[in-house]
Amino acid sequence: MILPPAPNRAFASDNAAGAHPAIIEAVIAANEGHALAYGDDALTRECSARFRDLFGADVSTRLTFNGTGANILAIATMLGSLDGPHHAVVCTDWAHINVDETGAPERALGTKLIDLPSPDAKLVPEQLADLAHFQGVQHHVQPGVVSITQATELGTLYSPDEIAALCDQAHSMGMLVHLDGARIANATAALGGTRETLRAFTIDAGVDSVSFGGSKNGLLGAEAVIFLNHEASTGSQYVRKQITQLPSKMRFLAAQFIAVLHDDLWISLASHANEMATELHRMASGIPGIELGDAPEVNSLFPVLPAEAIDPLRDWCFFWDWDVSRHQVRWMTAWDTTAEDVATFSAGVAAQLAGV
Repeated sequence: MILPPAPNRAFASDNAAGAHPAIIEAVIAANEGHALAYGDDALTRECSARFRDLFGADVSTRLTFNGTGANILAIATMLGSLDGPHHAVVCTDWAHINVDETGAPERALGTKLIDLPSPDAKLVPEQLADLAHFQGVQHHVQPGVVSITQATELGTLYSPDEIAALCDQAHSMGMLVHLDGARIANATAALGGTRETLRAFTIDAGVDSVSFGGSKNGLLGAEAVIFLNHEASTGSQYVRKQITQLPSKMRFLAAQFIAVLHDDLWISLASHANEMATELHRMASGIPGIELGDAPEVNSLFPVLPAEAIDPLRDWCFFWDWDVSRHQVRWMTAWDTTAEDVATFSAGVAAQLAGV
């Protein structure tokens, strides 16, 4: 089987994409001269101001190196604000903290994860209510923090009302809510594409802290934890140092967020990635032998392919397996995916499956 030349950009993950030119320029500009370390610099202060403006409130911002570190910082700080070390974190069985962070919450924090089953990777208030029988019983770990993901690991989205209902239920039970926003930009773009959209499913809905993703949306390697609830942020500056997420040259991380928040570039980049996924779904839907499912809500597709086609296609243009038992894979688009990339990839898939 002769396939066309592979596209310039693979469809493995938005995490594999490079950094946007505006981000590189911002880092180069930040490299001029000296600045005090550990965030005592003008760029970090400006970055914090940009996030306060973004959320329309006096939020607290803690920059970190990576997404796992951001999640650990947020969760550890919120657990520390509760009344003892006997609390657990509630999440779905799909949650990144449960599946893809090598047990970091358990090892780094010594806390239990209560991973609840969810076919669409979304929690519902009734699942939290069912945990009430644990509360006040000394033989059971006490649910303390709820962690949800937006967009989820399956590319699904919570509506603002769904998150508000979860927050109401969690808060009524004395729990705090963390939102893993590794792809928060894609979710914002899909749900309306404005700052008001972001606020609707975070601060207005009652979320206490957000891991605000940057690396999957054109940044060079920068994440942020935004504490929307000041009481939940107590001690976060110390926790960040303890878990080795305090950047000494923080100005370089801050400069990246300043650049991507300017003129809402973060939403524009995510909107493009989402649009390319929609186009890939459209082009691939006409190829016999693929089970695609519904059009994607964000920038991920989970097609089922003939088993014998997967390895040759992956050798040609890399992508990850998803559910091996079903021959399901994952294709992802990114801020730099082009229409030509999508067309070339679709043509290669069509050629391979025609041979099958």
